[in-house]
Amino acid sequence: MNTELVVFIVYLCFMLGIGVYFFVKGRGSGEKEYFLGGRKMGPWVSALSAGASDMSAWVLMGLPASIYAAGIGKAWIAIGLAIGYALSWIFQAPRLRRFSIAADDSITLPQYLTNRFKSSSKVLQILCAVIFLIAYTIYAASSVKACGTLFNTVIGIDATLAMYIAAAIIIGYTFMGGFSAVCWTDFFQGLLMLGALLIAPIFALGLISGGQGQMDMETLSAANPDYWNLFPDWKTIASGLGWGLGYFGMPHIIIRFMSVRSDKDLRKSAKIGISWNVLIVIFSVAAGCIGHLFLGEVGDSSTVFIQMVRSIFPAIISGILLSAILAASMSTADSQLLCASSAFASDVYKPVIRKNKTSDKEMFWAGRIVVLIIAVIAVIIASDPGSKSIMDLVENAWGIFGAAFGPAILLSLFWKRFTFKGAVAGIAAGAVVDIAWLVINTRLSAATAGYNGIFTLYEIIPGFIVGFIVAVVVALLDKEPKQEVLDLYDYATSDAIE
Repeated sequence: MNTELVVFIVYLCFMLGIGVYFFVKGRGSGEKEYFLGGRKMGPWVSALSAGASDMSAWVLMGLPASIYAAGIGKAWIAIGLAIGYALSWIFQAPRLRRFSIAADDSITLPQYLTNRFKSSSKVLQILCAVIFLIAYTIYAASSVKACGTLFNTVIGIDATLAMYIAAAIIIGYTFMGGFSAVCWTDFFQGLLMLGALLIAPIFALGLISGGQGQMDMETLSAANPDYWNLFPDWKTIASGLGWGLGYFGMPHIIIRFMSVRSDKDLRKSAKIGISWNVLIVIFSVAAGCIGHLFLGEVGDSSTVFIQMVRSIFPAIISGILLSAILAASMSTADSQLLCASSAFASDVYKPVIRKNKTSDKEMFWAGRIVVLIIAVIAVIIASDPGSKSIMDLVENAWGIFGAAFGPAILLSLFWKRFTFKGAVAGIAAGAVVDIAWLVINTRLSAATAGYNGIFTLYEIIPGFIVGFIVAVVVALLDKEPKQEVLDLYDYATSDAIE
């Protein structure tokens, strides 16, 4: 226990050190440097940063827990994520990078959507910022909760105290180093996550082959006849594949596309990122299945990976591997906090509240205060005994982002006739339908034991579909875009931007 604690402390100090380095290096730089790294990110850092900010602690705790408890049918989540991530890098990333540059060198997603249509209205920026603040608070709560569970399980300290400590570390290097610090910490954390997920299931499988497993496949099948059924029912399959839709509207992931140095580097990033993602989701599923066979029945399924690692490796190795959970939690939380703060500072505080009369220093501090507020609220949510599981919190936030922003972003990149009003309507409709679908499902499930109706379908699917349809219909009913908007589209799709 003491050895693992020392490893955790060394790891956390290393992360803070990166924040200090970029704080000193970036003194006096502007908002583009702080919020987008000056568009100077290389392929390896961009790819692993995007992946690490995507795969939070749920990939080490939430998804293995779902596979452990429900069976291989939950692997459709992994399949959906792998497909969605690949499509996002291949088709969305090149265009978004080019369009964000053409749209007045936009540094945030709401700023891009506004500049894309040459609009002076701040409605879209405010709408996006509100959705960001709500969804990112829920998302960050899942990461903070994972840190609390880790420290409580491994070291035995109070989970709530651990959540506050983890939040303080994340706030620290996000405060100081901005986007560059977040990307570089995510780079190292992405490597650590991949290493841990590769090593632990392979070693556990070797021990099972040697007769050291607590359960065999026949016993597990007898306890749950559908455990190895990859095709349980259409809603499970559709819901799993629906996770892939989230990538098209996930701000803290796709903003990495905007930060890459060149199209050439972007192509390299795509190969690295897709390969990393496929390995991560495959071995996350393997951790759930192999963990069940190796450990047998455990009290808390979210600790399967933790218990598996601690049962196999000596303390110093388990400390390093379990730091991957810290890595997963922190790499996502820091990206979410920075994305939310940049949206508020650049898209609400500077243009709306201060009417563009603010200095960079004042704007940075406005963003940092938002980081602090979101982190505190996230800890309060995570420490509430009645709060949802890590996987449930991620699922809810992921659904809101994908349904709200996915259709609007894709249409803005691939449809020349798309309009500002269509984007606003699509974002609003997607978010409302997603939240309404979730609320109805929650109430029906609470009122009827074992409810398995249509509303158990993952809310991102109806939200995405309705958001897309509304965006298209409103754009068609709206007058055609101005010539300067059409010229921007032509410029962004030409070879003028490298």
